[in-house]
Amino acid sequence: MVYEFEGRTEKEAIDRAAEELGLEKDDFDVEILETQRQGLFKKGYVKIKVHTDHQVAAYAESSRTDRAGEGGENKGTPARGNGDQRGQAVFGDPEAKNDFEQAMIDFVEGLISRMGYGGEVSVLFREEHKIGLKIDSEYSSILIGKKGKNLDALQLLANIYAGKQGREDIRIILDSENYRIRREESLVRLAYTVADRVRENRDSILLEPMNPFDRRLIHTTLNDIADVETKSEGEGLYKQVRVYYRGIR
Repeated sequence: MVYEFEGRTEKEAIDRAAEELGLEKDDFDVEILETQRQGLFKKGYVKIKVHTDHQVAAYAESSRTDRAGEGGENKGTPARGNGDQRGQAVFGDPEAKNDFEQAMIDFVEGLISRMGYGGEVSVLFREEHKIGLKIDSEYSSILIGKKGKNLDALQLLANIYAGKQGREDIRIILDSENYRIRREESLVRLAYTVADRVRENRDSILLEPMNPFDRRLIHTTLNDIADVETKSEGEGLYKQVRVYYRGIR
């Protein structure tokens, strides 16, 4: 299910989502739709979209019905923050610790084998509601694909399989050759470069289509730059982020 919430800051909007849906913050994915920093004549504003497969609190469902906006999405209000309770990743033991972890390793190894590529899969990290798996393969560049789209597709299949194992509460993260970290560093550099161009020319720039995680990174990276704002545009999973000079839409 998909819900929308608003807040004065990203943290307020996420806190509000967790409170109204009755979920932990690791139980849903957050996509930032729009940000606007506080100015002399306007208040700060962040609009997020929440994606979750978990069952939400009963009152949240009724609230969604009563206050549904266009497309059946809940329009939230600023949150009353309760602090970030995200678990810390635990590294160190790459071997499977239980039947579920072994099943996920076997599934991913079998998947890439059926694609015609060899490779070994091990546990990269563990969190309370998240497990990272690392793919070691001489074909890593192919398995990652352009802009990580092949890796994202494999990760999606892994999460579907995890759900079929009755573990919808666990999110699977796939990585290879530290791509996720390298991609994050690259996007941060891109965000600052684009922001400099936008401030210099006082116009807007539309970035390439990105998945929700990459878009959120662009939004949060530029959130503290006073005269630059961001907004997601488009439909579907791969939307585009527009970076624009304040006052220019």
